[in-house]
Amino acid sequence: MARLSNVAKMAARVSAQQLYEDLRGKIVRCELRPGEAISETNTANAYGVSRTPIREVFWRLGEDGLLRVVPQVGTFVAPIRIASVRDSQFVRETLECRVVEEAAGKASEADVAALNAHLATQRQAITRGDHIAFFASDEALHRQIMAITDRPFVWQIIASAKSQLDRVRFISLEDAGWLEQMFSQHEAIVRHIARHEPEAARRVMQAHLRSAFAAIDRIAKEHSDFFEGLDGDERGGVE
Repeated sequence: MARLSNVAKMAARVSAQQLYEDLRGKIVRCELRPGEAISETNTANAYGVSRTPIREVFWRLGEDGLLRVVPQVGTFVAPIRIASVRDSQFVRETLECRVVEEAAGKASEADVAALNAHLATQRQAITRGDHIAFFASDEALHRQIMAITDRPFVWQIIASAKSQLDRVRFISLEDAGWLEQMFSQHEAIVRHIARHEPEAARRVMQAHLRSAFAAIDRIAKEHSDFFEGLDGDERGGVE
């Protein structure tokens, strides 16, 4: 709970929704790692609130599959469910591959300039070794592609479905080599959009989104306890 104690205690009572969003973000960003113990009392003390809203938030996070209660033992950050990662990846691939084709067919010079600005931010993040900043810019780049097609609701659907997938992505980005690979794929996607090459953009986007499963193989070599449902059948990616 050391990372939680670093959060400045809030002078005003925060809402349950704010608590939920903050704790959910910590789990998705793997600031709280799979298997890590988390208690209502310590969390309430860290945020300067009573246990009542914390209890509600813990219940919601449990419903999301992000926390797990072990009777007579305690509450822990849940492992990453491979089935949920597969579902998240399926949603992203189905929607984003279609969207990137559309974006490549209609992107303006201003749209391409906005995408290149995100690439510049990502390059700076890699130089600093800041994988959290890289992830934020990664998200912004994908949202920008959605904006080109004027489909903000599609991004909302994707965002609501991908928390387990994002946990894998955050862990994978701790590897500097992986950051470079993601960046190279982003460059290729933007290049094909700029050249108005829908099919090429779709192919690179598909490979990019499927890369999470390669990350699972790598991460599992050192942290197999981070995952639930990991076996030979699950490591082959999505066809």
